[in-house]
Order: sequence, then C-alpha cells, then structure tokens
Amino acid sequence: MRVIVDADSMPTRIREIIARQADRREFLALFVANRVIPVPHSRFVRAEVADDADESIVAQAVADDLVITHDVPLAARLAEAGVTVLTDRGRRFTREDIRERLSDRDFAMELREAGLLEQRFRGYGKKEVQAFSNAFDRELTARGIVAREVDSGDQNS
Repeated sequence: MRVIVDADSMPTRIREIIARQADRREFLALFVANRVIPVPHSRFVRAEVADDADESIVAQAVADDLVITHDVPLAARLAEAGVTVLTDRGRRFTREDIRERLSDRDFAMELREAGLLEQRFRGYGKKEVQAFSNAFDRELTARGIVAREVDSGDQNS
C-alpha cells in the first residue's frame, strides 16, 4: 500500500503528518505536484513533479492505495476506480458516496456562478488538522499498517 498525496495545495502541516506516519509505519508516501513541493526527508517519502499531477495520480493509483486530496473531481475519478480517497479535512470518499459529493459541489458552483451563493472560505486550523490526523490514523490502522515497535534501547528515559 502507498499513500499518494495531491500535494499542489496540501497544507504543510498535513504533509508533515503524512511523512511522520510513513516513517513510523514504514509505508511509501508519494507526493505528486506540478511544481517542486518541500517534503520532509525520509526513506519512505518521495516527491514527484508532473506536468499534470492529477493525471499522474490517476495513472499510478491502484485499489490498495490511499490518495489524499481535496480536489473533488479527482477524488471522483479515483473512487470510481476503487481507490480510497481521504480529504485534508479527514472525510473519506468511496465509490458509494462520491457521486453525491460531486453533485453537491457542481450545484454549489452553478449557484456561485449565477451570483446566488456567496463564495466562502472555510477556515483551516487546529480542528481540521486534528480531524485529518484522526481519520488518517483510523484508515492506516484499518489497513493493518501499524507503527513499528521501538526498541527499548532506543527510547530516552
């Protein structure tokens, strides 16, 4: 299993959480973006620059992977292919629920374009980071990806 991250606009704090978990649980975290994105150094973290990051993610992702993105159309393409998608706010998308979310997104976009719905930015702070961290941990645990044991000689007393 890999975690593939749509890293173009992923908050730094989320990138750090993913990289830290990749180290602790020893899975590959692949950060894909259309430009160089700073990612924490780790033997389990890779960064890839692609002209079209979304297409690169779709081409690489398989059913066992977990993709992190807040791009709903990308999430829809992946979920339809059987890939589990988690947003940067901790919401999980699957084949069963993504069509409704995509429909809601498209409807809201139409309302905004018609001037009937105000564009609003939902803040992103500690609460959202914690929601992501909890959901990410649950997803990894459900997949049997547990943190490696720390040797007692490696711990500080």
